[in-house]
Amino acid sequence: MSMFSIDILKLFDQFLYNPEEPLIFNSGVFLFLFLGFLLIYIPLSKTHRPKLLFVTLFSLYFYYKSSGIYFLLLISTTLIDFTLANLIYRTTTEWKRSSLLALSLIANLGVLGYFKYTNFLHEIFSNIAGIPYQPFDIFLPVGISFFTFQSLSYTIDIYRKKLQPAAHILDYAFFVSFFPQLVAGPIVRAADFLPQLSKPTFVSNEMFGRGVFLICTGLFKKAIISNYISLNFVDRIFDAPTLYTGLENLIGVYGYALQIYCDFSGYSDMAIGIALLLGFHFNINFDSPYQSKNITEFWRRWHISLSTWLKDYLYISLGGSRKGKFRTYLNLIITMLLGGLWHGAAFRFILWGGLHGLALAIHKLFTSLNLRLPKQKPSVKKLLSITNVFITFHFVCFCWIFFRASSMEVAGQMISQIATQFKPQIFFEFVTGYKEVLFLMLVGYVLHFLPTSTEKRAERWVTQMPLAGKAALVISIIILVVQTKSAGIQPFIYFQF
Repeated sequence: MSMFSIDILKLFDQFLYNPEEPLIFNSGVFLFLFLGFLLIYIPLSKTHRPKLLFVTLFSLYFYYKSSGIYFLLLISTTLIDFTLANLIYRTTTEWKRSSLLALSLIANLGVLGYFKYTNFLHEIFSNIAGIPYQPFDIFLPVGISFFTFQSLSYTIDIYRKKLQPAAHILDYAFFVSFFPQLVAGPIVRAADFLPQLSKPTFVSNEMFGRGVFLICTGLFKKAIISNYISLNFVDRIFDAPTLYTGLENLIGVYGYALQIYCDFSGYSDMAIGIALLLGFHFNINFDSPYQSKNITEFWRRWHISLSTWLKDYLYISLGGSRKGKFRTYLNLIITMLLGGLWHGAAFRFILWGGLHGLALAIHKLFTSLNLRLPKQKPSVKKLLSITNVFITFHFVCFCWIFFRASSMEVAGQMISQIATQFKPQIFFEFVTGYKEVLFLMLVGYVLHFLPTSTEKRAERWVTQMPLAGKAALVISIIILVVQTKSAGIQPFIYFQF
C-alpha cells in the first residue's frame, strides 16, 4: 500500500462518536470540523432560516460527537419545553399554567435525576438496607445539567410573564443546542439570546478581535496551564495524598484551585470567543474570582451564569430575603446545598455547597450589622483588602479539597497531611523536582491577579493586529499546546456536570 494512500474507513470513523474521545474545543478534530463549518456558515450568515437550520444541525452533530445517541435527549427536551412554554403563554387559568410548569419541571428534573442521581440514591438505600451496592450501568450525557437548566429558565420566565415564546421552534432549538456553550456553559438565558436571532449576522472588527483574544486565552488556560499541572502534579497528589508531605498537599490544593479555574474559565472564554466569531454575544462567566475580598463577591465572579441562575430561579423562589433574616440565611444555605448537589451526586459535593452556603449566610449576617470601622490610612485599608482576599482565597481552596477528592476519606487524609506532616524543610527539593509545574502555576496566578485594565489593553492590542498577526498568534498558541501536551486530549472538568 502506498504511503500516500488513505484509509477511508479510518477517516470515516473520525466522524463517528467515540466514547474515549469526546469532541472538545482543544482537539484537532474540532479544529478540522469548525473550519468546514465556517466554509458553509459564512455564505449562509446573511440568511435567516437556512443559517439557523444549519447551525442547529451542526450543534446536534457536535453533541452526538460528545455523547453519542443521547443527542436524542437534547431533541426531546427541546420539543417538550417549546410545546409546554407555548401552552403556558396561551393559557390564562392559573392552575393550568402551574400544572404545565410542573410538567416542565418534572420532565427536566426527572431526566436529570435519573441520569445523575439514580446510583447516588441506590447507594444510600443499599447502605441503609445493609446490602451490597452494585451501581447501575447509567451513562451520564455530557453537559446535561447545563442544557436542562437553560431550557428550564425559558419555561419559568414565560410562566413569570417575563418573556414571550420563541417565534419558531427552530429559534428555540438553536438557543438550546447552540454548540459553543452546549456541553459546559455558560448557561445562556433566552431573554439575552433569542432577540439576537432576528438581527442580521454582523461581526465587527472589535468582535472578531475579542473572539480571537478569548479563544487564545482559553486555549492557553486549558490546554497549557490546566492540563499540564493536572497531569504532572495535581492528580498525583489527590490520588494518594498520604505519599506526599503536607507542604506538597497544600501546593497540590493551590494547583487544583488554579487548574479548575483555568479549565472552566478557559472553556467559557473559548465558548464566548467562538460565539463572537459567529456574530453572537454571551455574558461574561468568570471575572478574576480569586481577587474577591469576601465569599459573596466570589460568587459574583465565579461561574456567574450558574450563580445568577441559582439566585433567580431557586433562592428567589424559596423566598429570597423577603421573609426575614433567618429565612434569608436558611435560603442561602439551601440554595448552595442544592448547588453542590447539582455539581455531583456525592456527599462531598453537598458538603462543599453547604460550606459555601454557611459562609454566605455568615457574611450576610455581618453585613446586616452595619459595623463601621474607624477611618483608616490608605496603607492600612490596602493591607486589610489584601488580608480579606487571602482569607477568602484560602476558604475557597479548603472547600476545593472536598470538591476534588475522590472520597471523604481522601479529603480527610489530605487535610491531616497538611495539618500534621507539613515538613517545610523539603521545600527546595520540591521546587527542584517540580520546577516546570511551579513555573506554570506562578504564570497562571500572576496573570489571574493582574488588573483588569491590563487584560483590556492586551485585548485591544490583539484587536488592532492585522489579520496575519491574529493568525500568527493563534498558530503560536497551537504550537505551545503541542509542545506542552503530555498525554491525550483531556476533557474539560465540567463535562462531568
